[in-house]
Parts: sequence; C-alpha cells; structure tokens
Amino acid sequence: MDSKPTMDLSIYQANEYKPGSFFKRAVWYITNRLFFKSSIHYSYAFKRFLLLLFGAKIGKNPTIKPGLSIKYPWFLEIADNVWLGEDVWIDNIAKVTIGSNVCISQGALILTGSHNYKSRSFDLILGPVTLKDGVWIGAKSIVCPGVTCKSHAVLAVGSVASKDLEPYMVYKGNPPVCIRERNISK
Repeated sequence: MDSKPTMDLSIYQANEYKPGSFFKRAVWYITNRLFFKSSIHYSYAFKRFLLLLFGAKIGKNPTIKPGLSIKYPWFLEIADNVWLGEDVWIDNIAKVTIGSNVCISQGALILTGSHNYKSRSFDLILGPVTLKDGVWIGAKSIVCPGVTCKSHAVLAVGSVASKDLEPYMVYKGNPPVCIRERNISK
C-alpha cells in the first residue's frame, strides 16, 4: 500500500521571519487593542500620531474608523485622504502600500501572508499588497497576498482579489470577474 506524505506542523519554523522585537510587538498589541480595535471613537489625528510613532508612513487627512486592526504599523505606508472603515483588518506581516484617495470599507481584510499547502512543514509565504490611488475595496472583501489593485480599481462587496486588478475596472466574486469599467463623473 502506497502511503502519501502527510503534513507535520511540528516541523514548522518561521525563523527567517523577524517582524520586530518582542517588546515592540507587545507594546503595539496593547496600543492596537486600546486605541484602534476599540469601539471608542478616538480622533483621527491621535490615531495617525500613534501609527507614526510605531513607524508607519501616513499622509495627510486619514479617516480611521473604530474597530481597525493593524498587525505591524512599521510595514504600512498610507498616502493622503485614505478611509479605513470599521472593523478593517490589515494583516500586514509584509508591506502594505495604500495610495491616495483609497477607501477600504467595513470588515475588509488585507492579507500579506499565507502558507505553502504543498510543503510538509506548511512554510510561510509572504506577498506585499499594493492599493494604488483611488482604489475602493468593498465591505467584507479580501485582498490576498501579492496582489496589486491598480489605479481606481473597485473590488465589490464580499469579493476576493486573488490576482491583480486592472485600473478603472470593477471586479466582483471569487475568483474576481471584471464586470464593468469604472466611469467617474466630473
């Protein structure tokens, strides 16, 4: 009888992945819980200050709603006039770059890490995410590791971007299907 190899999570190691010192991560975890994931509406300026303090690059005029969770702000770059909706989760174990005038709606999830399901040890795979200027990520949508959403692309509510989205196109579903061009009125 042929026996196939099996997963063995006891041999999983992420030794090569170093997201920062334990102290830095612990202090950020507490800060994130108190001021970002909280349902209390702290000022956007105060939240921007905290993100800058922890190494994020943040442009002018961010809108940062309650319930936001950011894994590591030191891997985050946000341009001007960005809206981060309620309960957005930026799970950035790799770099996330967000252009100007981007809207990430309620409950959206930005992922930068996954695992190699073909590897016996379930190796960690990292992929940066880039949201170019004018992108809109709909509520409860997911952007997967390594994806670039090009200028003014739209990912509709509840959709999953597992591949790059082309500029000025509207995508819906899982896998995402381009359903129309995005025409912005003057």
